[in-house]
Amino acid sequence: MSIEYTLIRSARKTISLQLRETGTDIRNIKGVEVIVRAPRHMALKDINDFVERHRSWIERRTAQLAQARQNKRVISNREREEGIRAAKEQIPRRVAYFARQMGVTYGRVTIREQKTRWGSCSSKDNLNFNWKLMLMPEDVLDYVVVHELAHRREMNHSERFWAIVAEVLPDYRERRRRLKEWGRRV
Repeated sequence: MSIEYTLIRSARKTISLQLRETGTDIRNIKGVEVIVRAPRHMALKDINDFVERHRSWIERRTAQLAQARQNKRVISNREREEGIRAAKEQIPRRVAYFARQMGVTYGRVTIREQKTRWGSCSSKDNLNFNWKLMLMPEDVLDYVVVHELAHRREMNHSERFWAIVAEVLPDYRERRRRLKEWGRRV
């Protein structure tokens, strides 16, 4: 039986696979969509062969996503509202504290609900944070704050960037590991 997928052709040079959960939220996930991104000129037979060669990865990853969904906690509307309110109070305080310590400035601090990001730093110096950080231990939240503030000095993930993070949080590797662990739960 062949694997169904959505094909997106573009001016790219390589072919890639992506799995995306379908549905509107954690309580209403319908399944997993396989997305193939391929060059415009690539033959359909070659695309189908590529998908078939990656069948075991697709099946394994689909099973992992299903398992992660079962382990993920469902957040009520009340928890969401309280979490957003708490994030709007606490995260800007943590940002101000660490910005002073690191000697950096920043623009706006925005609280959002993102599916795949815990924080980001824009080229306009604005910082965005996921309110779900409030569901994690404070040392994990602090890691995300320091990570984003480090981008104010180094807009990449070079050795210099990680040295900046390490100046403030020598145990950042452990905190980053815990962020990944907590991220699978919330």
